[in-house]
Amino acid sequence: MVEWIIENKTWLFSGLAVAIPLAIIGWIISRPKNKTVQKQKSGSLSVNIQAGRNVSIGERKDHER
Repeated sequence: MVEWIIENKTWLFSGLAVAIPLAIIGWIISRPKNKTVQKQKSGSLSVNIQAGRNVSIGERKDHER
């Protein structure tokens, strides 16, 4: 294995020199800009509820306390 690395070090490390920066650039581009921002579109007479967690509408039942 060591012998193979020594024989092929030129193309092996030149490939890494390209792959690592491309991986970093891809990670930076694919990151969400702001995870806390929520967007919602609706019609003019719609009732909309938007929350970051669970939403309960109505009365609470005894077993949900």
